[in-house]
Amino acid sequence: MKKNISEFIEIPAGVECEHKDKVLICKKGANQTQKMIDIPGVIIKVQDNKLHLEAKYGNKNQLKMIMTSVAHIKNLFRGLENPFVYKLESANVHFPMTLKVDKNRLVINNFLGEKVPRYASIPAGVEVELKGNQITVSSFNKELAGQTAANFETATKIKKRDRRVFQDGIYITQKSGDVK
Repeated sequence: MKKNISEFIEIPAGVECEHKDKVLICKKGANQTQKMIDIPGVIIKVQDNKLHLEAKYGNKNQLKMIMTSVAHIKNLFRGLENPFVYKLESANVHFPMTLKVDKNRLVINNFLGEKVPRYASIPAGVEVELKGNQITVSSFNKELAGQTAANFETATKIKKRDRRVFQDGIYITQKSGDVK
């Protein structure tokens, strides 16, 4: 049964939102985040300090997509308040690994004694800080920060070797929002 589905999201104080060409752009001061929201049959409007998502003849699949978009939008607002921070640690048992940030990528030298360096991409809008074997990834966009941390882990993934013996690599030690 199709019915009218409508969701409202309060826009926090000091945040300006604009929706055009299927992209929601949110700004607070100098910080800006954006997210492409394209749900067929759903109208997105910014009115009276509220974000309005509406489907005239919606079904349960559209409701699921709307609620998922609401969660993503709330993450955008949360990121404008405080950046999302991921902490990683590089571990090397066999060979001393060196890390260096070079423009928009992380260069991993001497991983498991390899002569050719490995690379992990860093998207625009993400800050990476290296202190010894500690790596800090921060961004106002949760998806970009998480993807960057995953890129670092994936770049040092070991295949065809026993992970219990070859524990070298870069590992996420604290995700954004985790309290230890």
